[in-house]
Amino acid sequence: MPASSSKIRSVLIGTGAYLPQRILTNRELAASLDSSDEWIRQRTGISQRHVSSDSETTTDLATRAAKQAMVNAGIRDPSQIDLVIVATTTPTDVFPATATMVQHFIGASGFAFDLQAVCSGFVYALSVADSLLQSGSAKTALVIGAENFTRLLDWTDRGTCVLFGDGAGAVIVRAEAGKGDQSDRGILTSFLHSDGSLRDILYTDGSPGARVKMEGKEVFRHATEKMAAVAEEALDSLGLQGSDLDWLVPHQANLRIIEAMAKKLNLPLSKVIVTVDKHANTSAASIPLALHAGFSDGRLKPGQLIMVEALGGGLTWGSAIIRL
Repeated sequence: MPASSSKIRSVLIGTGAYLPQRILTNRELAASLDSSDEWIRQRTGISQRHVSSDSETTTDLATRAAKQAMVNAGIRDPSQIDLVIVATTTPTDVFPATATMVQHFIGASGFAFDLQAVCSGFVYALSVADSLLQSGSAKTALVIGAENFTRLLDWTDRGTCVLFGDGAGAVIVRAEAGKGDQSDRGILTSFLHSDGSLRDILYTDGSPGARVKMEGKEVFRHATEKMAAVAEEALDSLGLQGSDLDWLVPHQANLRIIEAMAKKLNLPLSKVIVTVDKHANTSAASIPLALHAGFSDGRLKPGQLIMVEALGGGLTWGSAIIRL
């Protein structure tokens, strides 16, 4: 959606993250595959991934990330949070929504729901939260990306199993008054797209024990094309160029895709938050995990202009420009 003329902005006030304790390195994984650490690194940029224990649910991951985001946002009274959205492809239960369980465990108020757009889920959820805050339906939103994605993997398929990991990232956004121009802090613009005709290049069907199926070359081609286009769409809506961004915080799917996005936006890789080497592709969790990493190490600072963007199964894709 284009930038709103409303003076209400959804300002990011805190981030949180949680990664399971178990780390699975390329070397360990390659021992059971026709692969090697070098092969995986060269093609993906990934060196390790985190894997949940059998007892860790998506609700557990999301709740841990949420609690850390609350601390970092300075929220002591959880009832201040009146909207919880969990972007996930791997909910704890078919129903109820994982978000309602997180809402319960942190003591939040208002309403909660899940959103499923696979790897684009966090960008979708952030855009929906922004709309609800601008409409006055909520004042403070907790937006979480959480995945137990390794439970969808065929561990004998080196084309997919080396790519993914588990984890959760969370952000808290609050409705605040702004002037309505680009100097405002908060979400300045967001754009969302989907194309169901491309379902077969990346999917998991609904049969028992189903696993991720992916046509890697096709996904790469569409990712580079569509993410570049939606990035330009967001920049054009604000009259900006890629060089105006302080940081790009992309979906962490593959280092090659991340490098291609930086090149198309005329940004050096030094202005891109990269965590795929440590986390692999955590689907909807990857962008909030990268945001938390950037804030934690001091690279992301108030006043900076950043872009988030992603592409996932569906296909779905989207971008948002935010002033921190």
